[in-house]
Amino acid sequence: MESSDQSTTDNILFACKKGSEEGFARLVEMYATRCYGYFYRLTGSRQESDDLLSELFVKVVSKLNNYKGGTFELWLFKMASNVLYDHLRHLQREKKLHHGYRRMLEENAPVKRADDEIFDRLQEKLNQLDMETRELILMRFYSGLSFREIAQLRAEPIGTILSKVHRGLAKLRGLMGSQL
Repeated sequence: MESSDQSTTDNILFACKKGSEEGFARLVEMYATRCYGYFYRLTGSRQESDDLLSELFVKVVSKLNNYKGGTFELWLFKMASNVLYDHLRHLQREKKLHHGYRRMLEENAPVKRADDEIFDRLQEKLNQLDMETRELILMRFYSGLSFREIAQLRAEPIGTILSKVHRGLAKLRGLMGSQL
């Protein structure tokens, strides 16, 4: 992030810590799209993504005073990752309790365009990757985090992250075949 962007983010965070609704609205405006995309690509569900995004920003408000500086995006996406994994653990518990748990199909699916079909196919193939690989690919290419930032977030060497993403992309290309 550029220095002026960091300064803007710092000013917005300062306003949020002071209880400014406008500051919080600007924070949501800055990060909601990327966070929603992160959740959507990992869950494949708009409803779950909406719920996770809401939960994330509620947690941001409640834990913002714990943010002590550094890269806000890393802090935010670490929290997003935690929200996602909490959600997945909850689903697993629910699934064990209810053997018949299945995802609800959208009742009124819109007419699909060719691009939508490719994106749906990409989502399907992303879902075939293991959760860690899928998350790393989405952090890098959808959320826009650098390999260095992902390595910091995951507390892993950058070479390990590069290798995992490279192998994941190769597997994804294989799954997509001629459509990628």
